[in-house]
Amino acid sequence: MQQFNILRILRGQHPKSASINTLKERMLDKMSDVSRLVERLRKADLVERKSCEADRRAVDVKITQKGLELLKEIDDKLHILEATLKDTLSDKEVSQLNKLLDKVLSTYE
Repeated sequence: MQQFNILRILRGQHPKSASINTLKERMLDKMSDVSRLVERLRKADLVERKSCEADRRAVDVKITQKGLELLKEIDDKLHILEATLKDTLSDKEVSQLNKLLDKVLSTYE
């Protein structure tokens, strides 16, 4: 979820880059180790890192085409899932599903 959050932030910045500090400020989970997460994304070729030209101590991060394509794929699948759930579940069932998913996700925090 944290890596997904970083990719979404970078997609919002695209085609510009964002600093590590900008990512930290915009993260939903403020306790995340953004540098470590960015490194994982870099190893997967989903983001690029480079030294900031204005401040050599800072690092700029930019989403790659592969990262944009992954987010597009996720968006498409989420759209299909949302449409399926909308046509399949009642409002009461959706509420129950949300509570169950929140419970499951809370175990990862």
